[in-house]
Formats: sequence, structure tokens, C-alpha cells
Amino acid sequence: MSSSEQPVPFSTVLRTASSEEHAAAETSSFMAHLLGGRLGVEAYAELSGQLWFVYRALEGRAAALAGDPVAGPLIDPALMRTAALERDLAHLLGPGWRAGLTPLPATAAYAARLEELAEQWPGGYLAHHYTRYLGDLSGGQIIRGAAERTWGFERRGAGVEFYVFAEVANPAAYKREYREKLDAAGLAMDEVERRRVVEECKRAFTLNGVLFADLGSRYPLSA
Repeated sequence: MSSSEQPVPFSTVLRTASSEEHAAAETSSFMAHLLGGRLGVEAYAELSGQLWFVYRALEGRAAALAGDPVAGPLIDPALMRTAALERDLAHLLGPGWRAGLTPLPATAAYAARLEELAEQWPGGYLAHHYTRYLGDLSGGQIIRGAAERTWGFERRGAGVEFYVFAEVANPAAYKREYREKLDAAGLAMDEVERRRVVEECKRAFTLNGVLFADLGSRYPLSA
């Protein structure tokens, strides 16, 4: 790279490098059927339940990582989703929702990876933080709208609170600032570490896709 050239922003690197895995997860048959209104509300409730295990693992050590120079700048209480998921699950499944909730194999593997990264590698944790929260702020809003239309949830109310970021006043501005922080984190890494984080980002989308495949096997539809 010549001295006049600017490095590609790390957020752009992550988005471009993981585009194939991202597209595969987004276009899974389970999500296509869910968004298309071909599945019942029980499938949506099952998705919410599996995500509870994921976010409990993602957010369980977030406070401990808040001071980390790599992951810390991205950690924000306004993003935390576990409590909202629990309110959704109480609405969807009733007050005893925890008793009937079991992680699918893909969910258990996903959560275990998140817990490992939170303990051992902030850079890898950052990759999952990015894929989950920017996804919730972007494509997650499509899921919210579909759920409201399909099952009659009150707009931005009980049942879809997971997708409602009440403390994020301007999502577009927030996402822009998030990417700027991500770019700064990339500049602080050496090339080897950046490549490792890129690979973990791809793995994050793959883990999400495997979770959708597991869910799809529970709610199959004929072609």
C-alpha cells in the first residue's frame, strides 16, 4: 500500500469477507418459512428460546470485558438483549417458560464458543458482538415486522421486545458510530490478529446458520 492510500476500514473488511456465510444464514429455509408466514407462532417462540441461550452466553461476561481495550469500546448496556428476550418468552410461553426450554445441539455449541471467547480472546468476542448486534439493529427489524404482521403482536410490544432497542434513539447513527469503533479496534490489531478476527466473524455466521438448520429440522415444510 502506498503512503497516499488509506487502509480499508475494518468494518468493511469484516462485512465483505463474511458475506457468503452471512447470506447462507439469512437465506436458510427456516428463516424463509418464518418470514413468509408459513410457520406457526410456536416456531417463533422456539427461535426466541434458542436465542436466549446465545445472548445469555454473549452477555454473561460483558461487564467484565467493558474495560478491555479491544472489546470494551463496543460494549454498551443499551444493546443488551437478555432481559428483553425473557419478557418475550414470558409472553409467548407463560411464566414457567424456563422449565420447558432446552438448547438444541447447535445452540449449545454456539453458546459454548461465546463463553470460551469471553474468557480467552476479546478479539474473537468482538467478532460475535458485531455479527449479533448489528444484525439485530438491521435485519432483525425485518423479523420484528414479520412477527407483528403474522401473529398480531402489538407494534414494538410484548413478544417482539428483543428487536426493540428502546435506548438507541437513532439506529442509523448508532450503527455508524459502532462501525467507527470497530474500525478503530482493527487499526489497533496487527495483520495476523485481524485475519483471525475475520475468520471468527465468518464462524459466527456459520454457527448462526447451523442453529437455523437445527430449527428447520424441527419445523420441516414440504417443498
